[in-house]
Amino acid sequence: MHVCLLSPLSNLDPAALEAAMAAAQANGCDHVVLPNPFAQDPQGRLADPAADDAAGDAQLQQWLALAHKHGLKLLVDLRIDEIGGGSRLLQEHPHWFRARTSALPDPRAQRAAPDIAQGRFAYAEEGAGLAQWWSVRLRDWLRGGLAGFRVLQPQRVPAALWRSLIADVQTQVPAAAFLAWTPGLGLAALRSLHGAGFDAAFSSLAWWDGRGSWFFDEDVALRSLAHRVVAMIDPDAPSDAPAPLQRTQRVRLAAAFGDAWAIAEPTALPAPTDTDADEAPTIPVDTTHDLRLRPLLRDGALTAVAVEPLGAAPWLVLLNSDRDHLLPVPGAALLRLLGDSESLLSDQGEPIQGDQGGTLEAGEVRVYRSVPARPVLAAPRARTPADVAAAAARICIEAVTPSVDDGRFPVKRTVGDRICVEADAFCDGHDRITVALLWRAADARTWSSAPMRALGNDRWRGEFPLERLGRYEFRIEAWRDIFATIHADLEKKRAAGTLLAVDVQEALAQVEAARARSRGPLAARLKAILARITRSDDPSARAEILLEPGTAEAMARADDKPFRTEYPMTFRVEAERRGAHFSSWYELFPRSQSGDLARHGTFDDVIARLPHIRAMGFDVLYMPPIHPIGEKNRKGRNNAVTAQPGEPGSPYAIGSADGGHTDVHAELGGLDGFRRLRTAAAAQGLELALDFAIQCAPDHPWLREHPDWFTWRADGSIPYAENPPKKYQDIVNVDFYAGGAVPELWNALRDAVLFWVNEGVHLFRVDNPHTKPFPFWEWLMAEVRGRHPQVVFLSEAFTRPKPMYRLAKVGFSQSYTYFTWRQHKAELQAYIEELNTGIPRECFRPHFFVNTPDINPVFLQQSGRGGHLIRAALATTLSGLWGMYQGFELCEATPLAPGKEEYLDSEKYQLRVWPERAPGDIVDEITRLNLLRRQHPELQSHLGTRFYLAHNDQVLYFAKFLDDAHLARSRSLVLVAISLDPHAAQEAQIEVPLWELGLPDHASVAVQDLWDGHAFAWHGKQHTIRLDPSRPFSLWRLRAGATS
Repeated sequence: MHVCLLSPLSNLDPAALEAAMAAAQANGCDHVVLPNPFAQDPQGRLADPAADDAAGDAQLQQWLALAHKHGLKLLVDLRIDEIGGGSRLLQEHPHWFRARTSALPDPRAQRAAPDIAQGRFAYAEEGAGLAQWWSVRLRDWLRGGLAGFRVLQPQRVPAALWRSLIADVQTQVPAAAFLAWTPGLGLAALRSLHGAGFDAAFSSLAWWDGRGSWFFDEDVALRSLAHRVVAMIDPDAPSDAPAPLQRTQRVRLAAAFGDAWAIAEPTALPAPTDTDADEAPTIPVDTTHDLRLRPLLRDGALTAVAVEPLGAAPWLVLLNSDRDHLLPVPGAALLRLLGDSESLLSDQGEPIQGDQGGTLEAGEVRVYRSVPARPVLAAPRARTPADVAAAAARICIEAVTPSVDDGRFPVKRTVGDRICVEADAFCDGHDRITVALLWRAADARTWSSAPMRALGNDRWRGEFPLERLGRYEFRIEAWRDIFATIHADLEKKRAAGTLLAVDVQEALAQVEAARARSRGPLAARLKAILARITRSDDPSARAEILLEPGTAEAMARADDKPFRTEYPMTFRVEAERRGAHFSSWYELFPRSQSGDLARHGTFDDVIARLPHIRAMGFDVLYMPPIHPIGEKNRKGRNNAVTAQPGEPGSPYAIGSADGGHTDVHAELGGLDGFRRLRTAAAAQGLELALDFAIQCAPDHPWLREHPDWFTWRADGSIPYAENPPKKYQDIVNVDFYAGGAVPELWNALRDAVLFWVNEGVHLFRVDNPHTKPFPFWEWLMAEVRGRHPQVVFLSEAFTRPKPMYRLAKVGFSQSYTYFTWRQHKAELQAYIEELNTGIPRECFRPHFFVNTPDINPVFLQQSGRGGHLIRAALATTLSGLWGMYQGFELCEATPLAPGKEEYLDSEKYQLRVWPERAPGDIVDEITRLNLLRRQHPELQSHLGTRFYLAHNDQVLYFAKFLDDAHLARSRSLVLVAISLDPHAAQEAQIEVPLWELGLPDHASVAVQDLWDGHAFAWHGKQHTIRLDPSRPFSLWRLRAGATS
């Protein structure tokens, strides 16, 4: 339907009107709209629709002849809600109208004649009368050849009356068209016309800017009141305001939105077919009815609209409303949003397929036809026979926790823990199921089993203890519990008084079947139960026995587990020793413990240090590599490329003519000296941790004995190690997949670890494991821990999160972390919360080192004693694992250069002298923090950390508790507040988490200051605290209960 509005041309002479109709036909129009030929006012009201108007009839016949001459169908304006005040219709049926006059009332004068009469369409009787009258009148006009009407002010007549009137007229004149004039009407008015049955309605395309959502809201409303929407290309009245879209854009949009459009004044406007014929989109003729516009994207100047005809493939309309710039077409997004289309093709054959969308020119409108997606059909060999499908698991088991990658890797726990297992389990229908948890130590042949309890919403929970060190396994099975289902039904029917003998008989049949398949004492027990039941014929008495707990227990033991389903994965748990999740590490270089720069330190010098280290509360003494140091390419002081005579070199350049990874540097005291240290440390309650660094000095014996373990250059040289921007000219790396490396190198490295395990070392800090293959680590740790499950590996991997978590998955018990670089409140809180959730919670144990020989944090360089206290407090309270490198307790943080994270005179390359105490040290604070960690289990893990509101970004405020169950039982927790400002005092208003203790906001709670031991009470949850750089932290224990 292509409409030309000629209403403003009604005063032109016949010649001008014929010219306008000729122009309309040239513009591709098939309908023209003229004003009603019968007398009307400027608002379209008919003066007297009941009058016999010969002049009007003549005018109408003239217009019809002109329209026919030019192949056009004629529509005239029609307004029925109001008529002229002098109409004969008003005189004959005054009760159908409400008369109105513009004159002011004057009681002295006779009542003025009405100007207009408003139809009472809202009243049933009057509305029906008006509709019937108009139906007859319109049929009279239509019989002369008129094609239909453009209905003005349609919203002023109820939709039901329009539906009745239109249907009545079209019964006699089926081709009669009723077009509702709707531009400018609000959504409420349009929605009131829902179901009115108009043949068409006019959209407000001429006023749309290509972006506003109102256009699509209007379209939905229009399609509910009319069969077709005619897009207005031109405003119906002249305007000085620029149109939001160019006319060529409106022409193409009108064609794309269903090829029904309307133009105005064709003699004054360029014809769409003259300017746009080459670009007009091709729209199927049979799909222009019953369309729906669905906006897909409105992204800045890009608007994408799906035009969806009923029962046919949709097409896509793209509009770039920017007149100056190109726009990329997001092909993949459009295909996804459109749905069910494999690709899109423009009229020029240009495709949108995948990410290939091309660009839209400035101001361009482009239409794409969708190519329906071809279905992917299953090959015959991939189809499942019914009998095979029937054998599949009927019971669903899902979402098993704890697990790491759905059981691919073990979760980590500690010996003595009870591991809580949960899963979703359900079946079709309403029958009861039983879910069981099975577990065993990896070296056991038989499985222990216990039923899991229902938590609601098909979630089940069970627990089992980790009683031994090493690997455990668990799995979950479920089956339909027929007797439990019958048992539940009997209880309900007995309670409701609807128990029947047949119900009891069904239960009895189950008991008899159980007895038949049982043996031994269980069979005898079931036989006795049957004997008791059969002594009575009373269904109630029989049901009483069937419902006894003893009967249910016996039937559970005799259950043949119909439709038994087992989760396809057996899950693993690593039960590690306490030191894997809680310990305090002290790192030192043995060669710097002599107290004399002129003498190389020995293990015996370290023995003399042990009482002081233990007194500070540490339980692990960690030493960098203690092996022979290479002579070739040895590094000098402050990482100088060339060492001076007598300089000791880096202990990480492992290997020389004196040996390799299973040998001890002679100047430290050899293997015998190490054994003395091991014994002395154990007597002090300290465990030794060694560095396992898979790297070699250029003169390591392996290069001579096993050259096929390394990668060589074409000139016969071997590249040195790099970790950009760092270069290690004194180190070369093995190649795990070199020609002779598998399995010889792998076995040699495993044997090196086992050598030190046999020497009593059960803690290994592994240097840069992320630069070695993950399969190697998984294999090595399984080999070692399978023999010695007490061994713990600490990963020194400062890399991306996912490789770090993968190392934890494959077996590392602990890991260095980003803690060293987390200084601000938000990032500290976010990092701890990350480690407390998801996969990291199940396998990743963070080890918070405050410094290392390689890392002198900038924060410590700039913050003095206060900064060292802050980092010590953060590490000791946020994680169960923390460590420090010697000198931290003395607040030593002199950098190699400003901003460098390296120590000046680093003992990686030279000897140092360290006193036990120094002015301004923090030895006493470290000692106290380590003591509090041992005394309060809440501080022995990073898990169970919960942050609360403190109104100061410089104050980190959190609670520590074991778990939610313990918190509920004990109603006690540890609160910690730490200032992050090393230079100034900080105050903060905090919320005391009384709700965690089951207390209301106005309650009082007993508080103990854990630092100085004094006790007091907090009243209410709002309090103000003050933290000073001299002690920038506070720790309190809160207990619910009586306060003094």
